[in-house]
Amino acid sequence: VQLQASGGGFVQAGGSLRLSCALSGRTFSRYSVGWFRQAPGKEREFVVADNWSGGSTSYADSVKGRFTISRDSAQITVYLQMSKLKPEDTAVYYCATAYFRPIPTTGAGVDAWGKGTQVTVSS
Repeated sequence: VQLQASGGGFVQAGGSLRLSCALSGRTFSRYSVGWFRQAPGKEREFVVADNWSGGSTSYADSVKGRFTISRDSAQITVYLQMSKLKPEDTAVYYCATAYFRPIPTTGAGVDAWGKGTQVTVSS
């Protein structure tokens, strides 16, 4: 299982970015998908997780109301739409996936991690 994440970049505070995550050679059907981030000198942090069964999405309090996770209709790509970005959102963002089970906020036990994509928000 291989994940490919993309879409990071540099943006001013208050701006928006959309990250993408694709699962190599298959769709996200029956896969839970999550996003995590790690800022310099800090531990990895949970951002959001979308459960494989649908209807269950969890967001970190720090991003609620600003970030939205979604899947395209074919479940080929998962997106993280980030709005009203703040300098404290600056981090390397990673997508993760788990087959047929939820993704814990610790990120433990996932099936795969994507390579990170850098998001930098200037003040």
